[in-house]
Amino acid sequence: FFYVSASPGAQPFLEQIENSAEALQDYGISVVKVNCPKEDVSRYCGKENALRKAYLFRGNMLIREFPTDALFDVNSVVANVLFALLFNEVKYVETLADLQNIENALKGRSNMVFAYVPATGTAEHRAVMEAAFVYGTVHQFVLTTEATLLRDTGNDEPDVSSARLLFCHCQRATDLAQPCRRTAMGQPLTMLNIHRHLKLMGAPLVTEVAEDPEKVSTVHLQLGLPLVFILSQKETYEADRRTAEFVAWQLLGKAGVALLSRDLVDLNILLRSNVALKTPDEGVPVKYLVLEDTDEVITLVEDKSKVGQIQEDDEEDEEDEDEKENNNQDIQDDQVVEAVSRDKKRELPLEQILVLTEETFHSALLETARTVVLFYASWEAVSLAVLRSYTEVADHLKGTQGVLLARVNCWDWPGLCTKENVTQFPTIRIYEKGERWVMYDGMWGTEELTSFIMLSRVSCPLKLATIEEAEGYLRGEFPSELSSYHHASVLGVFSTAMNEAREAFEEAGNILSGHVTTGMYFEDDALALSRKYMVSPPALLLARSGGRSVEGIALSKQSAQDMVRMIRYELLDIFPEITVQNLPRYLQLRKPFLILFSDGDIGEMESKEMLKLAKGRPRQAFVACWLNLKKTPVGYGVLKVYFATVPSLPLLLWVNLHAGGQVFKFPSEQTITEMNILSWLEKLKAGLEIPSSTLSEEDWKPPLPAYDFLQMMETAVPEVPLHTSHRRGDTPAPESPGGDTTVQREPSQETKAEKGGTPGRDLRGTVPRLAAREKQGKRHSEL
Repeated sequence: FFYVSASPGAQPFLEQIENSAEALQDYGISVVKVNCPKEDVSRYCGKENALRKAYLFRGNMLIREFPTDALFDVNSVVANVLFALLFNEVKYVETLADLQNIENALKGRSNMVFAYVPATGTAEHRAVMEAAFVYGTVHQFVLTTEATLLRDTGNDEPDVSSARLLFCHCQRATDLAQPCRRTAMGQPLTMLNIHRHLKLMGAPLVTEVAEDPEKVSTVHLQLGLPLVFILSQKETYEADRRTAEFVAWQLLGKAGVALLSRDLVDLNILLRSNVALKTPDEGVPVKYLVLEDTDEVITLVEDKSKVGQIQEDDEEDEEDEDEKENNNQDIQDDQVVEAVSRDKKRELPLEQILVLTEETFHSALLETARTVVLFYASWEAVSLAVLRSYTEVADHLKGTQGVLLARVNCWDWPGLCTKENVTQFPTIRIYEKGERWVMYDGMWGTEELTSFIMLSRVSCPLKLATIEEAEGYLRGEFPSELSSYHHASVLGVFSTAMNEAREAFEEAGNILSGHVTTGMYFEDDALALSRKYMVSPPALLLARSGGRSVEGIALSKQSAQDMVRMIRYELLDIFPEITVQNLPRYLQLRKPFLILFSDGDIGEMESKEMLKLAKGRPRQAFVACWLNLKKTPVGYGVLKVYFATVPSLPLLLWVNLHAGGQVFKFPSEQTITEMNILSWLEKLKAGLEIPSSTLSEEDWKPPLPAYDFLQMMETAVPEVPLHTSHRRGDTPAPESPGGDTTVQREPSQETKAEKGGTPGRDLRGTVPRLAAREKQGKRHSEL
């Protein structure tokens, strides 16, 4: 600044310049005042107007001239000087188009800090310029003083007299058509607040932790903000991650979000919670909560008084639930209903499953070689549980040629389900070109359903033309598309004259389609093939687990039903391990069980002796089997029913479930050998042994009678109309891609759920919510 000592009005300005010297020195800027001699007529001292300006030099180059009335205090001096120095780093914009051009240039590359200040030279302007000096190489800073531009960016607040700062996440933006996400700074524009905001924006969106929340520390806690933990588990990691990211975007700048895996942290308290909250206050323990959706998480952070209230509500709900469970005998004791209700907010990826209606059903069946159809009811718990497995099957079979997965909601289309004679829910059928169909009657798990669909793609029985093909079939090499699926193969061998037996076997193959692969060989050299396995046609060759052993079985009875029963029986393991999945198959034999309970795998000697016993003559009389309590822990519950306390293991029992229910315990002092067991069985037969316990004769049945849903559907209330065949003039709306055909009516709960809403809006049922707001008793009364 050039001045003449006697010049009037220079003194106030000189004071501000001197006060600014220390602040500017931090940025490597020196402040120099030059007292001009009266006789100096140079460029800076000689002109009267020059004395009303301040000059900014870099070396001997003049960068900028400032009118002295623009430098009225320390803030204005620092703000204007830095603005001039950072002219290339801080873009000044006046229109929305200019701002969008900068955004588009930054997308996928770096982030933007957009600041609005009502006027330059203010304290807020200085704070923005000081932040730009520090962070200008990391983020693109953009400044405006245009209030209309602030409104154009979507700022709804009418007050434009105060400054605003938005962090624009352009680095994450990949679609040029979409604007960058913006996170507004909620605090006043000071250097400290801007620094804090930029630190928070640079932190990971979601932090993954695998330790006790009490020990976790993140940048959010260090900056005085709370940390929200979304509790996850291995099976639902992807959905939990999406939920955590959604919450993190909503709370950006207000709280941190961490994803905590239950599988990696041994805390009992995690089992009954789905969210935890850690505050930055010292000595305050982590709060574990059960919340319904992400709105509650956001409220929790924004309104601290809600934390205690939510905890009280949860405790009251748990007490109410316990009270109803203990006192209300009318509640249906249904674990499936409870599980479906607990996961009711979980979104299912239904895009790969075609929705069929009365209009589209028959045409859709003709378009694909095989159409798998799930008939279900959208209000029914088992249907909804199976629908979840079905979506996983669709994911496994994605891209499989000649297979289409579809679904029919029988609540919406009862007329169609009646025509198809579907009388129970859920039902799965596989239609071949819309003509013959096979019904699935196995377990509802993903693996079993997938296997059934893949096996049903193969013709049953498969006609084999050469001995080489037949041998390859028994080894599991043919057909090749089933090589990765564990299954047994049955080959029927017939002479060319055995037409009746062949026809019966073909019918049996159709019945077993999807459960077993069946092949048929009836060429001239069939006798040579059967002799190799020491049987004569008509005969069955049974190959277990990839053809390591092939068993020849003579066909004495030649009706299709007899063959089906025989094949199903022969496919049972000789000494099976009993699991929840296979127990029904062995119970259907209605024979006593000789069952060895073991805590882990059974010893080699016991296995060898039990196998000898199972293969011996008495095999037809009972089922010799074993149960691994480590793999099937429900076995502990079985033993507690048999005995007051669980005896030491291994433990061999004779249980006659179908006649008397008596349980006999093999003497623990005796070694488990074939001879000892046979001797013990003789004593049982002679009535010389006393049973350890006798099972109750009470029937296993539901505590309440079944609902007559079909009757209820017929008398449906008028305000919830069902889809029926369209009368003349009732034109259905066009079907939207991947969605149900829409009709002018109130959207049902299922329709709302299937539309999906915003991803991550709720906690999706991916973590346990044991204190569900909707009580089970209420659900049943509504049904």
